[in-house]
Amino acid sequence: MRYLLWVFLTLAPVFCFAQESEESQILAQREKSNAALREFNEDLNATFLTDDVLISTGAGTLISGKKALQDYIKRDSGPKMYWVRTPDEVLVNSETQLAWETGTWKGYVEGSEDSVVGGKYSAQWTKASGKWLIQSQLFVTLPENR
Repeated sequence: MRYLLWVFLTLAPVFCFAQESEESQILAQREKSNAALREFNEDLNATFLTDDVLISTGAGTLISGKKALQDYIKRDSGPKMYWVRTPDEVLVNSETQLAWETGTWKGYVEGSEDSVVGGKYSAQWTKASGKWLIQSQLFVTLPENR
């Protein structure tokens, strides 16, 4: 019994640190992705996505694949916009190398500091390639006062 307690007390900080380290890596990736979007650097932003990424836009459009996302962005005829995702929670499953991120998102027109749209999002991350990448994202547009 004492041995089990010793093992638990010895390894618990290691598991907590590993979780925190993985979470920090995801948050750093999200920060870099947000910066790429603010700079309208779609090629750089694409490096944070898996090739087969699935995206459900805030308007409900389903986009399948990195190439389809880039084509979707190029076809957009509205004002030039960027998006900022602000994570509220990141949970990592070290065994499956998958993670859950959820938070709020806001959309800004180029040159403006005031968001014109926003809502909630969730993302699934994978570390199958050895680096945390976004495998899927779901965005829901909600009224600003929510």
